[in-house]
Amino acid sequence: MDTTAPEDSEQVPPMAPLSPLREPPTTQRGARTRAALVKAARKVFERDGYLDTRLTDITKEARCAAGSFYTYFANKEEVLAAVLLEAQEDMLHPGMGRVQGTDDPYAVLEASNRAYLEAYKRNAKLMGLLEQVAQVEPEFREFRSRRADAFIRRNARGIADLQARGVADREVDPMMASRALSSMVSVMAYNAFVLGEGRDEGTPVDFEELVSTVTRLWANALRFPGHR
Repeated sequence: MDTTAPEDSEQVPPMAPLSPLREPPTTQRGARTRAALVKAARKVFERDGYLDTRLTDITKEARCAAGSFYTYFANKEEVLAAVLLEAQEDMLHPGMGRVQGTDDPYAVLEASNRAYLEAYKRNAKLMGLLEQVAQVEPEFREFRSRRADAFIRRNARGIADLQARGVADREVDPMMASRALSSMVSVMAYNAFVLGEGRDEGTPVDFEELVSTVTRLWANALRFPGHR
């Protein structure tokens, strides 16, 4: 859930370190080659995993000379950063904006959870890759943590706003509640879409049931009116 207003001044950190990335190529040919390498890298990373991916696998998939890779990227870490930054717009979860007085908080919460889970499902392989990389690359782990904390703080402000209006339980700490509930949704998404847990004889997790369940748990935990 993210109930912050669009004008919230806090910017969500990028999905990957920006420092190692070089300036984009200035020629159309260079831009096409770099784009082909990024597209190929995502396919290979998602197929083979970060640890088992070789640079030659990426250049082969991109149908370009191995030496061309080093014109745009120094190593595997750099091209992964480019992959994540290119995908981050689709994976960004801006939420539904601050809950206005005439809005149904439960409906806003449900729509926000749905948007998050849909984005996670679309990018499940890449999200799984990010979890893997965070275990072996300290810089990516730091950025992942900072990005998660930014969303948690936003959700905490949304919870505090609902508490001030008498919609959410005023006895819970907004930050602690946000950490617990936001983590619940992200872990459930990881288990369902990356690990495939909860499948019954090969049948995928019912998406609508997942949205309904996490939304109800959020509302029950915050003691929304009608959910106490």
